[in-house]
Amino acid sequence: MARILQVVEVDEPAEQREPPAVVPAVSAALGACEAIFLPGDPAREGRVAFWRADGGGLPDCDVEPEELIVVRPHGHGIRRRSVTTVLLPVAQAVPVLTRARAMVQSGNTSASAALWGAGALLALQLAAQGRLLPGLSPAGFDAWRLGPLDGDDMRRIRELAAAMPPEARAVPLPGSSPVALPAAEPLLRAFLDAVADSLPRSPAARHLTAHPAFAARMPVPIPEQREWAAEVAAGMDAGVRVSLRLEEDSDTGDGSWDSEGGGPKLRAVVQLHSLADPTLVVDSGELWAGDAAVPEQFGARTRIDALLALRRGTKAWPPLSRLLLAAAPDVLQLADDELLDLLGEAAERLAAAGIQVHLPKGLAKELTATGLLELPRRKKTQSDLEPFFSSGQLLKFRWQFALGGEPLTEEEMDRLVEAHRPVVRLRDQWVVVDQALVARVRKQRGRELTAIDALGAALTGEVEIEGTSVAVTAGGALEQLRARIAEPEAGPDGASATTSQPAMLAATLRDYQLRGLAWLDRMASLGLGCCLADDMGLGKTITLISLHLRCHERSAHGPTLVVCPTSLLGNWEREVQRFAPGIPVRRFHGPGRTLDDLAPNAFVLTTYGTLRRDAARLADTAVPWGLLVADEAQHVKNPYSDTARALRTVPSAGRVALTGTPVENNLSELWALLDWTTPGLLGTLTAFRDRYARAVEADGDRESANRLARLVRPFLLRRRKADPGIAPELPPKTETDQPVSLTKEQASLYEALVRESLAAIGEADGMARRGLVMKLLTGLKQVCNHPAQYLKEKNAKLAGRSGKLELLDELLDAIVAEEGSVLVFTQYVEMGRLLEQHLAARGIAAQFLHGGTPVKQREEMVDRFQRGERQVFLLSLKAAGTGLNLTRAGHVIHFDRWWNPAVEDQATDRAYRIGQTQPVQVHRLIAEGTVEDRIAEMLKQKKGLADAVLSHGEAALTELSDAELAELVTMRHNTTPRSTDRQSTTRGSRT
Repeated sequence: MARILQVVEVDEPAEQREPPAVVPAVSAALGACEAIFLPGDPAREGRVAFWRADGGGLPDCDVEPEELIVVRPHGHGIRRRSVTTVLLPVAQAVPVLTRARAMVQSGNTSASAALWGAGALLALQLAAQGRLLPGLSPAGFDAWRLGPLDGDDMRRIRELAAAMPPEARAVPLPGSSPVALPAAEPLLRAFLDAVADSLPRSPAARHLTAHPAFAARMPVPIPEQREWAAEVAAGMDAGVRVSLRLEEDSDTGDGSWDSEGGGPKLRAVVQLHSLADPTLVVDSGELWAGDAAVPEQFGARTRIDALLALRRGTKAWPPLSRLLLAAAPDVLQLADDELLDLLGEAAERLAAAGIQVHLPKGLAKELTATGLLELPRRKKTQSDLEPFFSSGQLLKFRWQFALGGEPLTEEEMDRLVEAHRPVVRLRDQWVVVDQALVARVRKQRGRELTAIDALGAALTGEVEIEGTSVAVTAGGALEQLRARIAEPEAGPDGASATTSQPAMLAATLRDYQLRGLAWLDRMASLGLGCCLADDMGLGKTITLISLHLRCHERSAHGPTLVVCPTSLLGNWEREVQRFAPGIPVRRFHGPGRTLDDLAPNAFVLTTYGTLRRDAARLADTAVPWGLLVADEAQHVKNPYSDTARALRTVPSAGRVALTGTPVENNLSELWALLDWTTPGLLGTLTAFRDRYARAVEADGDRESANRLARLVRPFLLRRRKADPGIAPELPPKTETDQPVSLTKEQASLYEALVRESLAAIGEADGMARRGLVMKLLTGLKQVCNHPAQYLKEKNAKLAGRSGKLELLDELLDAIVAEEGSVLVFTQYVEMGRLLEQHLAARGIAAQFLHGGTPVKQREEMVDRFQRGERQVFLLSLKAAGTGLNLTRAGHVIHFDRWWNPAVEDQATDRAYRIGQTQPVQVHRLIAEGTVEDRIAEMLKQKKGLADAVLSHGEAALTELSDAELAELVTMRHNTTPRSTDRQSTTRGSRT
């Protein structure tokens, strides 16, 4: 039996690390050169010489050229010739050669480089199959080699060696006279071993040999292991391969079930395979029994080779050692745990050692287990539209085993679950039983799921049990329900779901609005909450009003409570009065608000602020709410906020969230919305983050994303203006980035702020550093807007000090002259006041809406703008970026960047929405060479940092290193700061 190698500690110095990769351009140039392999001892010390047969120059790859003697044709003979070469270690040459092999069709690869590339590919394939054996080089160093090799492997090697061109082995043998070249096949074998010897040089290799030498990159002399190496070498090139055939042990019975329910046992029979003739296979018992023909067919060393192969196999699977103690290593009786191991990981380890495991022909490995879910049977008096998911009923979860796709009977299920062996006899087949799965089945029998958990499992096709995902199948009414809601806009027959509009609706719904109404009505009738997430301006308000009317057409449904931002109260009141005349509408807002004498079909409008203060009053009404609607629902994206907590306390028969941006920053916001509309659908927030958010946001896991989409799609209807057939009547929208140069004053302030802030940031850490970074970013954006904003100047001179302000003047002059109307958004109230002051000084009548504007005044300002009494409307992005209908505007100007396109698009949609009849021009003002410019570039190119900004906001930038932060904020000097005299500005556009 092979002895275990002595363990010694080998420290790897720093210079032994992975050699640097060759850059692609140099790699391509080397692939066009001739290539020769020069063997080394140990094999990984070999090198590949690249040279030009035409005498041309070699690419510069930071390697000192060396002279090499090669054999070249000369007249009718040959001669030795010195050539200049680039010599690369094998590990560094393999990527160059495999690239050359892949580029053969382009004609830019030499035949010799392509040959060695094919050899490298063959070596990598064999190594990936686990064909690696440790041993010693002739000089006594640790060395990995390829093996064991079968007949097919040898055939491929010989075919490749036969195709070797002379240039690939053009270095003559030392002292040969006449000149002789190395034989092709031994040279190729040496190269394959060199590639193999270069691969497993990592700490993981210690587990393969129990010797650290085989993980080190530098050669380690271990001559004391020569005997062990000789044994491995003998087995490596043996003419016989060993396999194990599992079969029924004829001594244990006739295949009937025993008292334990396990049936007869299996045994492993040792088989011998000839490498020279793969069709020649015999049981080892025949060889040891003295069959005269066997040694003649296999060779004289067959017994020794078979024993060596089994001895190697004991390291992969120790039970084989019993065969080495037997008089004839022919049959191994298997205990249950050994059989289970052999059907699993042991088979993989043995295969890596060159011993295949052959399962019985009748072995059925297609035994599958899924969960089966069904709704309880409804009473005959119950309609299938009657809300089930608000009833609190529990569903039975039961396991369903299937063999070859055919479900097992209950009796077979019981027999299988009670079996205590890894392989059982079932339906005249051997069946492999997953003991871990059976244990789960025993434990989970009788498990119950809530209705919403069951529906979620039916939609995703899996359920999580104790941290393990289990496939489930929905049956009966639950499957019908799943099919019904899986596609929000599809009807029962798969066609588009449409419905007639309510009789009391004083408008004509568009087709997509009718489909949205049908979906909302279906979800409400089933007691399921949902989120209508159409783009801003596609008519979510009128669709919700239609749902209210439809619910009251069907039955006495109760009033609808709409919670919205303060600025939208007037809009909701006007829309209800316009589209549902005769329906009572009441504002629950301001002093004197009351819910007394509330009509059952009324609309009640309140704000998020009022909700926080009066949640108890809203929750305890004489008439229960039929619908609870959260408009601009992104206001409750933080589930721990007082607003979100208050919203959850108000009971209602149905919940609907309305938002144009269900996800502004991260997937946790989506959880917050749907956990309010349909509690329990996405599990706890912690579980949701672990299962979906991290996998999708951080890892880009497509499978997790698809699973989440299947779960969410029925409860969230998302249509965009650009979708086919949604809003073909919308006019075109043109988005233009408007770069502007900083004035000299702005440039000086910007550079001084960067210099001073980076110095302070470099000395800080933790929260203090994050605060300084945020302060820097805010200050830089203010400098880019106007020095007066950053310096907090009062009644200061504004003209001539800001590039943005001068460009704004140009744009407004043109728009006003054409009698157009424009929205100007800024994220800073201070900047809005400065703009209002500046425009008043220029004689341009403008109005400014911000968070402090009273509700009544907001409504008056919107009406004034829509009537055309004001051409310029200044708006705070945060206070006016959602909900308003400002289709009078044909231009939208973003004076400063929010750095989140979703937020900017919401603001733009105040003008670009249903009802807009004129083309909309969107202008984004960007200070050239500044942090604004860098972020704009990253948003366009979708770089990783931009993704981080979109996922986590500006706070992501606080995690940058000092060097990365400096690169982001330092001003580029490819543009010249302007003097106070206005210069022309280059402008780029994107449509």
